Amino acid sequence: MELENSNYTLEELHIVLGYFSIDAASFHVKTLTDGYINDTFLVSKTDRPLYILQRINHTIFADIDGLMQNVSSALKVLNARDYIQIKLVSTPSGQYHIKVMNGYWRLMTFIPNSTTFNTTTKTTIAFEAGRIVGKFHDLLQHEKPSAYANTIPRFHDLSYRSAAFKNALENAHSSKLEIAQNDINYAQITLQKLRATEVDKLKVRICHNDTKLNNILFSKKTNKALSLIDLDTIMKGYFFYDFGDAVRTIVNTAAEDEQDHGKITFDLDLFEAFVKGLSDNSSFLTKEELKSLPLGTVFMPFIHGLRALTDYLNNNRYYKVSYENQNLDRCRSLFSFSEKAWGNQKEIQRILASHFPALQA
Repeated sequence: MELENSNYTLEELHIVLGYFSIDAASFHVKTLTDGYINDTFLVSKTDRPLYILQRINHTIFADIDGLMQNVSSALKVLNARDYIQIKLVSTPSGQYHIKVMNGYWRLMTFIPNSTTFNTTTKTTIAFEAGRIVGKFHDLLQHEKPSAYANTIPRFHDLSYRSAAFKNALENAHSSKLEIAQNDINYAQITLQKLRATEVDKLKVRICHNDTKLNNILFSKKTNKALSLIDLDTIMKGYFFYDFGDAVRTIVNTAAEDEQDHGKITFDLDLFEAFVKGLSDNSSFLTKEELKSLPLGTVFMPFIHGLRALTDYLNNNRYYKVSYENQNLDRCRSLFSFSEKAWGNQKEIQRILASHFPALQA
């Protein structure tokens, strides 16, 4: 039986679930379509969601063993009264992932009465997002970055992304170069600006590296943030990565591929609520890290935009697309937001200083 929006049949998914000792015949399986990378399925019993089944994209994540070790290690630490995290389900032999049907699969518990948001207009949600990002880092602050595998090497590395962009330019079809000429020019100018920034003196931490709003789980009943999900990119990084990535999806209510750039905003009220929430769990941050936060608001949307532009020039190899120019639309939307972050730097610095006394000295 074919499953809607899936490359797998229901029978094949039942076989996978069987490896985790799940009697799949008594469960309902539904495809979830939000993610760009992995294939994800909701496993329910009598309309009650119990598990998340995923096929991990091993084209993107070459080191599956390292990825799963990272997740397992982090989950042992991400455990607190005010931090409710998913759990990995093991096979009878104690494995947290299996290889079957030319794929790598894992099963995780579903947290009941939870939800996610793609965007928000509520300062209460922005505050909770800031609080839980801070809590995530607070819990992980003593983890050794060297103990975690680089699941996507040089994921947010500007020089690496710049080289990949240059290679795409050299190999792209002339029609794509013509269509994207203005975007290419913007990328080249912004790369020059950002190369002047110094980040190598910042503390290297274990970071989530993909803290967009819909990777934060909220309580349906109270709208309290519960935890961060989608942990595949947990590895070393700089805190401003996670700060900037969260900001780009919280203070802007437009879709990532929004074509009407008049809808793209940098909402300072939402930004201040996020910062205020973060300040509740921020004692681990150094002064140098706090100083880098305004950079994060520009850097992260730009680096995502650059990756989308590179993927467009490479004929959409990385991100899932639903139409031919979707990556180009993503790039343009992200560049537009990055430009708005540039334009709000004075207000961003003022708000940060008002909530972090170390920046007032």
